[in-house]
This record gives sequence, structure tokens and C-alpha cells, in this order.
Amino acid sequence: MFENAVGVAKFSVVLKVALNGARQVGDHPALPITPEDLAEAAAGCVSAGAKAVHMHPRDNSGRESLDPATIELAVRRVRAAVDVPIGVSTGAWIEPNAQRRAALVSRWAGPDMASVNLSEEGAVLVMQALLGQGIGVEAGIWSVEDVYRLAGTGLQDRLVRILVELVRPVADPGAEVWAIEAALDRVGTTAPRLRHGEGEMTWPVLRQAKRLGRDIRIGLEDTLSLPDGSAAASNQALVQAALMMD
Repeated sequence: MFENAVGVAKFSVVLKVALNGARQVGDHPALPITPEDLAEAAAGCVSAGAKAVHMHPRDNSGRESLDPATIELAVRRVRAAVDVPIGVSTGAWIEPNAQRRAALVSRWAGPDMASVNLSEEGAVLVMQALLGQGIGVEAGIWSVEDVYRLAGTGLQDRLVRILVELVRPVADPGAEVWAIEAALDRVGTTAPRLRHGEGEMTWPVLRQAKRLGRDIRIGLEDTLSLPDGSAAASNQALVQAALMMD
């Protein structure tokens, strides 16, 4: 699927599904929590057209975890259900101590890739830990400032993908995304780029990205609503809506 030892992308994602994110049990009736839930949801989304999976595995109490055994179990279950690249999160809120976060990641086995938010303390340590395990790095870029943080890591040529992400409301989502993309061009990044938004930014970002033929992400992590504002029944319903969107 890709040459992960050096982080050079060998596949392009048309649509990646983000199954659960940091949402809590009860936020949505179809939110997948257990490894079995994740596998079932992933299978439905891939059958609907998703080409990659992103997830936040949980421990037995339902809390997000970076524990190697928790990560490996969830990935193993999902891999048995789908034959697409599987990624996980390294969010700092899951383990705020950067040194411990990197130490946990350095013991991972199983994921094809993992996202690292450049705005978070310890991003470089986590990226290095992933690369040391042969796991691809997806750089989470939330702002123009993050672009320059990425350039300062010295690792921008070893990425599977750059995630151009609008995680907070802005007045002009399209202009904000283009400002990030222009900064990425200025620093000479060559990794494939994927666009997505969260909350009310989700569908404006995806509409623009689809018109431009860009790779996109959708799922219950990003939004609980369909483009018309009605409640989404499931991750699969969101995937279908994104693929059908003009």
C-alpha cells in the first residue's frame, strides 16, 4: 500500500472515514467504541466507497488510549474486516505527557499510519517514534503557523499525507484552506494532501475539495449531520452523502 519505512506515500485516498474521534459514548447511537464496533462500521463504510479508515481506539472502560495492546487489538479487528489502510490518532489529549506519548507510540505494531497534530507539544517526538516503527505519518495542519512548524521538523519529506484541517469555525473556510495550501507550497512540501473540516466547517470544506478533485475525510468524528443539516444515521450514511455531494 505504501513504502512506510521512509514515509513515502504509495497510495492516494479518495475518501477516508473518521469513525469516532474523541466523541463520548452517548454522543451518537451509532458511534463505534469497541474493536468489534469499529470493524463493523469500517466494513460498512468501505462497502460504501471509503478507501481508508481513521479511528481512536478505546480501552475496556471506553476511554481513548494509546496503549500498544489497545491499538493492536483494534487494528487487528478492523483489518480482518476491511482491506484498506488503517490509521489511528496520537492526540495529545489522550496522553498529555509528550515523552510518555512518544514512548507508547514507539511500542506500536499494526497501524499503517497515524495522525500527528503539529500544534501539539511533542509532535516531533511522536513523528520520530512512528517512523522508527515503520508507521506512516499524517501531519495534521490546522493553521498557517502549523505549516512552518512542520517545515521546522526536518521530516516534511517523510510523510504519508498532509491533513489540511479546519477544526474551528472561520468566516471564510475556502480562503483559510487556500492560505494553508499556499504556505505548504512555499515550504516545498510534496506529500499528498487531504482536506476536511469539523463541526460547521465540515461540509463547506468538503464541497470545495470535491469541486477541485481533492482527497477528503468524513465521519462521525467530524460531524453528526448530513449536508442538509439533518442527523446522520451512521458513518456509512456520511460516506454516502460525501460521495454523492456535488
